[in-house]
Order: sequence, then C-alpha cells, then structure tokens
Amino acid sequence: MTRYDGDGAEVEDTDDWYEPEGAPVDGTGPEGTGGRAGAERTFAALPPARGRGFAQTWWGRSWLTALEGTALDSQQLKAGRRLARAGAVGAVSVRPGRITAVVQDRDRTAHRADVLLQELSDEQWDRFLDMAVERAGHVAALLDREMPPHLMEDAELAGVELLPGLGDLEPECDCGAWDHCGHTAALCYQVARLLDQDPFVLLLVRGRGERALLDALQSRGGPSSASGKRPRPEGADAAEAFAAGGIRPALPGVPPLPAEPGVPPSLDTDEPPAAGVDPSALEFLAARTAVQAHRLLAEALREGHERRPAAPEPTVARDAVRLAAGEPPRAMTARLADGSGRGREGLAVAVRAWHQGGAEALTVLDEEWTVDAEALARARAALGSAWAENDEAERPVLRARANRWTLDGGRIQLRLGRDGRWWPYRKERGRWVPAGDAAQDPATALATADSEARTEARAEADAEPDADAAVGRPSGT
Repeated sequence: MTRYDGDGAEVEDTDDWYEPEGAPVDGTGPEGTGGRAGAERTFAALPPARGRGFAQTWWGRSWLTALEGTALDSQQLKAGRRLARAGAVGAVSVRPGRITAVVQDRDRTAHRADVLLQELSDEQWDRFLDMAVERAGHVAALLDREMPPHLMEDAELAGVELLPGLGDLEPECDCGAWDHCGHTAALCYQVARLLDQDPFVLLLVRGRGERALLDALQSRGGPSSASGKRPRPEGADAAEAFAAGGIRPALPGVPPLPAEPGVPPSLDTDEPPAAGVDPSALEFLAARTAVQAHRLLAEALREGHERRPAAPEPTVARDAVRLAAGEPPRAMTARLADGSGRGREGLAVAVRAWHQGGAEALTVLDEEWTVDAEALARARAALGSAWAENDEAERPVLRARANRWTLDGGRIQLRLGRDGRWWPYRKERGRWVPAGDAAQDPATALATADSEARTEARAEADAEPDADAAVGRPSGT
C-alpha cells in the first residue's frame, strides 16, 4: 500500500505516454442540470499530476486508504496511479451513490469506470444536520472547503460515517474486472484530487448536494451561504481568557528526556524513487536530525541552561562535518567532503576533531588566533608550572606562534582554546591532526600527544617491510 507523508507527497515514476487533447486545466466544472438542483456535478478532466501527490488533505488521504486497503491486486493500483498521473481520466460525473468517468488505456481504448458508495439515509442526514447546526464552526469549515477532524468525530458520534471505510468503494467497469481494476483505481485517485479542492464532493456522493445541504441547514436555523456571513468562530474571547489567567491550572511539568533518539521510518519501499531523490541519504539525514534534537533537548533540560548564551547557528561547512561524523553512506561522504570545502582528507581530520570535542574541537582545528596579553601570561604561567620540578635540560622546548606551541622536532603541538584548555596535536603526513582530548594542564596534553606519536611511530615501524627481504637477500649477510 502506498504511504503518504505529511504534505501528501507520493513517490512514483511518471508516464508520458498519454496527453489528453483539449483537457482543461482548472479542474472544475459546472453543476449538472439533471434531476433536482445540485444532484449531479461534472468536473472537467484534470491535467496530468506529474511531480505531485494525489491527496494533500487528510480526508483525501482517507479516501485513498479506503481504496488501497480494499483492492486485492496491488498491480492494479499501480496501473491506476499511472493512468491518473498521465491524465487518462476524462470528465468526472458525481451524483448520489455513484462516480463515473471514461478512462483511456495506454492503447487509448476507452472504458467506462464507476465507483459506488452507499448513500446516507434520510434519518442519518437529519442527525448530521442537527449536529452541524449545534456547532456553527462545522458549517463555517465546510463553507471554507475544509473538513476538520472534529467534524468527522462529531458526525461519527451522531452515527453518521461520511468518509468511506475499507470495502465501501465498490467498483464497476466495462473491462469485466470483478475487483478494482486500473480504470476504477485511476478514477478513485482522481476523485482524491477533487476532494482536496471541495469536500462537498463527498457529501454529494453520500446523497446531498451543496445547495440542498445549505438550504436544509438554513431551514434549521443555520447560516446561509448566500448571505455572505460566516458564523462566529468557536473558542474563548481573548480578553476573558487573559482575565482568567490567574485561575487557570498550572502548565504540566517538563517531560523526561527520552532514553535515546527516535528512529525514523524506513524509506525502503517497492516504489522506485523519484529522480534526484536518494532514499538512503534521506534516511541518514533523518536519523542524524533525531540525534541532534535529542542532544539539544538534553542541553535544554540541564540546570542553568537559560543562563547560557545561545550557540550560533552552524554554517553549512561546519554542519557537513557533524553529518560526516555520523558515519554516512559512502556516496554521501563524497558529497559532504565537497560541501565542507575541505576535500576527503581534510574532512577526515575534521571528523577526528569532532569526535574529540564537537564544535569546540573543530574551532581549535580551524582557528589560529592571537592570544591577548592576559591570556598569554596565564598560558606561560601554566607552561612554567607544569615542568617546574624538572631540570632545565628536561623541560620541553616549545616555540609559540599565535595560540599554537610546537615542540622542538616539529611533530607535536599544543593548541590553546579560547576557554583556556590545551588541545594535543601531532603531525601525520605533513598535516596537523588532533591527538586526544583537551586538558586544563599543558603537561597532560603534551603527554597525550607524545604517547599518541610514539604509538603511531611503532605502528609504522612494524608495518615497514624488511629491506633485505625486499631485495631477496637473507638478513644478517
């Protein structure tokens, strides 16, 4: 079954095999004149629906749920979507209990397709009208071409089911299919678009046209559409609500932090993705967004959070590093390397920094800043006290440039962060890379960098092949 997201978007390949001749583009048509007024309406053929979903409203999606939950053959549903998306559904005639249209196959063979929906009884309509008159907001919503959920809920409480349920949409087609075929499915998908524009289409199928319904409401004391007036909206008066603020119940307590970030839904479906859409990348972005939201919520719930300055919005380049630190798919890593402006190797170093200390560590990696006199004095005092008990010959010799102190030999470096912490760095293949966590004591940071450098050197020595063996000579000769 096809699922729809929050804005009704649907993913499906489009077909260009059919272009209706002379199809109007407004998607509406005049009411028919047969029978009583408003008993039948005919809507002009809608243009192809390429690049958009069939249902944008919740009631339109509910209509499609009734179709897709009933049809036994998913291939017929796919065929119906292709027909409707290509504009192969002609003018749609809507009357009580029945919807009719001519649908053209891929070979341009025309078929009459009908979808039947049981009409409401007079007693059910009376209950619906009584309920609508009691709550003027329901009528106002209908006049604004909307169908809010509370209208449906109140109608159900009155024993009136307006939206179809599973099995309520009964198909009839001259192609001979006994279940929903591609033609009746295409008609249902097209009707979902009509319902988005005008929920009175649903009420007409259920037995009452717009004019008859409004006349019945007016006779019960409801508003008239001809008057141009809208009923007073429901709700509390703002001044009264403000005056009563002191006696309102207190707001509920802050909810606890979830144990872990939420898991986004999988986008692995049978339908092929639209052009330019990478489902794996979208799944990764959704997962990383959940992690980031969990982290921000945890920070917001910490005591004293309101006294901390707001963090600046991250740049695109910096956010690319954050995403790359989340182990994205290989194809996405290349795109993040370009987006970060660092290239593959530079991004790998930035990710190491991010793992060491997040945004603060990334700032230390990128920034070279001039230390002011006061901060410089504190830094020199910290360096002096770190090796105060050592002999002069045992003290490390550090050459300072801006906020960076490089050890003699040029392979180890300490970087001073703006918060006064020292970050260890070492040089690998001509590039400075983070070598450990930050420390308040420069001796600790230097020891961390030195330990990492020694470990790296031993690993390189162990990996280096024996020179004699490389040329085919026995060692020791």
